[in-house]
Amino acid sequence: MGISPGIARIIGRSGPRRPPTARAAAAALLLSAALVPAGTASAHASAFGPLNARLQDSNWGGYVAQGSFTTITGSWTEPHSTCTSSNDLFAPWVGLDGYGSQSVEQAGVQTDCSSGSPVLSAWYEMYPSPPVYWNDPVSEGDSITATVVSNGGGSYTLTLTDTTKGWSERVDQTIGGQNASAEAVIESPTQSYPSFARLDFSGITVDGQPFDSVRPQALVSGGYVPGPLQGGAFSVTPGGGPSTSAPAGRAGSIRY
Repeated sequence: MGISPGIARIIGRSGPRRPPTARAAAAALLLSAALVPAGTASAHASAFGPLNARLQDSNWGGYVAQGSFTTITGSWTEPHSTCTSSNDLFAPWVGLDGYGSQSVEQAGVQTDCSSGSPVLSAWYEMYPSPPVYWNDPVSEGDSITATVVSNGGGSYTLTLTDTTKGWSERVDQTIGGQNASAEAVIESPTQSYPSFARLDFSGITVDGQPFDSVRPQALVSGGYVPGPLQGGAFSVTPGGGPSTSAPAGRAGSIRY
């Protein structure tokens, strides 16, 4: 697609920057929109990523297992959320890596409050690359299933399905992942969650076995606490205190 002379003048301008005129600002916005790849969205700049040990409160809330894994799948129900600020941003997701490694292969649904109201978007991410958003509709109350598979040689297949709406997306990607962890969690990159009463995960399996069998550890994030993990299912609810739901021999929660 060609660039108009007005936009070309903006790109080629040298010297000290001046506050843009309304016309220049509009042209720059048009150019930036034209450069956003199809199938992506840029409503919120924050990216989801690895567990951040430098934070006082974990940026992940849910369950995470360390080991060597090739497949994780899990389902959840999108909760009714109320925005408390325009900075509220969170997503439930399942994935591989990110706990003890610096890549993450993940798929989930984001709730973004930057507009003042909850906006839900389906996405996948091969961190450190930014999230890629699908255009499929997602609503509160929808049943979502995500699967991440390591095919070997750095090849991954990620699938996200909304069984309520009846759509499914699948993508093949490549990254130098270590497959060092598996997780089913909620995450707020901004450390600011909207308010919700309960989020239910279910049917979580790792390499074909119930998630419980790999003895995952519980994480508390933003005051949201994972309940007991039983048969690959658990709920996340507001609480603020440590979870007492981790399998025997593990700490009830990990807080940073």
